[in-house]
Amino acid sequence: MLYNTGNSVNGAGGMATKTTGTTTVGLIFNGGVVLATDKRVTMGYFIAHRQGRKIYQIDDHLGITISGVVADAQAVIDVLRYGAKQYRVEQGRPMPVRSAASMAANLFFSYRLFPLIADVLIGGFDGSPGLYNIDFFGAMSSEKYVSTGSGSPVAYGVLESGYREGLSEDDAVSLAVKAVHYAMKRDSASGDGIDAVILDARGYREVDQETKRRIVSALG
Repeated sequence: MLYNTGNSVNGAGGMATKTTGTTTVGLIFNGGVVLATDKRVTMGYFIAHRQGRKIYQIDDHLGITISGVVADAQAVIDVLRYGAKQYRVEQGRPMPVRSAASMAANLFFSYRLFPLIADVLIGGFDGSPGLYNIDFFGAMSSEKYVSTGSGSPVAYGVLESGYREGLSEDDAVSLAVKAVHYAMKRDSASGDGIDAVILDARGYREVDQETKRRIVSALG
């Protein structure tokens, strides 16, 4: 049976796939990128898992969020991890964020007749922050803030009202967590907690539970 982290997709024979419902968020701040997601995995109206992982590390400076069929998204992650390692060996330096996004876009485009059902955000820091959205046909866009998944309409409302150029790290983390939190309140397919990571000159860092708890508690 297939897993899915975003829109409802039918598997072979019309069987409902497992989905993680999904709200994913990414935004650039003054010095890095924040990625955040919820944790719920669903199958139709059934909650199949409450601790689904939707943010993955690609390299020391690169991260990715997933929405869509998990098997397809994991295949993309594996290719990107291999590509990032190969780039380090051949070029002697980390893969630029845009190059990682282009690799993902080319992979999706190459499967456009039999699409990989996934939508990914790729964020990272290669001397400056970069954030890209790639859909399942391979369209790639550079973003300052972005959201994907079934909870994205609510998340966008929070991002639109709260985002500004030059956000501090703390403000960016707070805004990302807030966007996912409010999406979880309105989208039944999103829920069960929030994961968030920071990518900056210090590398890939997960936001600790206490910080997330404090932000959510302040929202009432």
